[in-house]
Amino acid sequence: MCRSIKPLRNMDHPVTEQEIQEAALQYVRKVSGYRKPSKANEEVFNKAMYEVAEATRKMLELLANKQEGSHV
Repeated sequence: MCRSIKPLRNMDHPVTEQEIQEAALQYVRKVSGYRKPSKANEEVFNKAMYEVAEATRKMLELLANKQEGSHV
């Protein structure tokens, strides 16, 4: 587990776009082994970051909706 990635669910405030982007960046850095990619890999690195952030957003929305629905 990457210690730099903090849990984004059940925080004391709504998760921000910046927090999602930072978590996506840390994840892609960890998996790729690059702190900063070379120019040749920059496009792939940035695309992966975008896709991880998008998947994170969707997951958090679904988890929040399920959690809210379970209290009804």
